[in-house]
Amino acid sequence: MIIQEAIDSDFTKIWPIFHEIASTGETYAYPTDISKDEAKKLWMDLPRKTFIVVENDHVIGTYYIKTNQSGPGSHVCNCGYMVSSQARGKGIATMMCEHSQNVALELGYKAMQFNFVASSNTGAIKLWKKLGFKTVGTLPKAFDHPKLSYIDALVMYKWLEQKTS
Repeated sequence: MIIQEAIDSDFTKIWPIFHEIASTGETYAYPTDISKDEAKKLWMDLPRKTFIVVENDHVIGTYYIKTNQSGPGSHVCNCGYMVSSQARGKGIATMMCEHSQNVALELGYKAMQFNFVASSNTGAIKLWKKLGFKTVGTLPKAFDHPKLSYIDALVMYKWLEQKTS
């Protein structure tokens, strides 16, 4: 598996993963019927960078990195991660999150924040905590889950440490 920066034409390989995840409405606050063009804008055009995970010429994961706030908050980035359902359980989310933290430091960010983690996404929450993220806020009933109704959304944060050798 390799992680590489996505180019515009890669979105045709990202779209099936994006559509699969967004259409369930269970983890991202995207419309479940989001169009391919709108998804491309959100995942490829607005972020600072987008990456893909490739295995045997297939895109099996993707993430973006962008500035979370402007001005005095511009040292904090935000990322979103998606893994194909066929590739889950292989450590891809871990690999992408670790990669994104290194990219964040290279881009000059000092911290990473996840703004809206559905409290039902226990696998992701467990992983983010394992990777050093702390829950710094709870947004009561902020996520309208299609099966669980209104559930909490978490704000998770990590100050990024510059690695020294």
